[in-house]
Amino acid sequence: MKLLEGKWALVTGSSRGIGQQIAKGLAERSCNLVVHGRKPENTARTVELLASSGVQVHSVSGDLSSKQGIRSVIDGVRSGPGHVDILYNNAGVMCAWKPIWEVTSEEILDIFQVNLLAMIALCNAFGPEMKRRGYGRIINLSSGITDTPNLTAYGISKAAVDKYSRDLAFELSGSNVLVNYLDPGWLQTDLGGENATYPVEDVLPGALVPALLEDNGPSGQLFAAQDYRMLIG
Repeated sequence: MKLLEGKWALVTGSSRGIGQQIAKGLAERSCNLVVHGRKPENTARTVELLASSGVQVHSVSGDLSSKQGIRSVIDGVRSGPGHVDILYNNAGVMCAWKPIWEVTSEEILDIFQVNLLAMIALCNAFGPEMKRRGYGRIINLSSGITDTPNLTAYGISKAAVDKYSRDLAFELSGSNVLVNYLDPGWLQTDLGGENATYPVEDVLPGALVPALLEDNGPSGQLFAAQDYRMLIG
């Protein structure tokens, strides 16, 4: 419990779904939360769910598809706790199902803006500060999607997340800022759909493993949340 006590975590896209579950799991381990939604009112339910946890909760808002929205999130952190110790780049968008030959460059850029470029901007904002403090955990949400050319824009955006995460981990090696990427599994969320394999609650406790790593632990690695399903219950 004490491993995360007093630390601050920013979880993007924590107004619902996977991000909301991660925020709840961190709060149960005494971690303070910065919760995020595209609009200020979107985080109300998550804040309500965290009320009984006894941790500090700060809300930020901003649409990660725009530079202004990303700036709003960063400024919101600055006006609240001022920093974050743990960064979950969870927010993401899905593309339309269509033949790979019909995917346009504009569609790919739209997906990359949220799934990759916004993530990079937040890493740039908070990663160097983590390095100066000698502590940080950055967890970038990936995907186990394979052999699905009809969702190629989404799939290649997540492949880029993996590569960027490994590069950032190498850059921060020896700093005790650990950068890893997380496959949450195919979950029943707005993005995953109702036919997904697992209920969204099954993202815990596995999604918390990269945040709970001891100092100078593994970095640049893939963690699969469903590998830890045996711990549920």
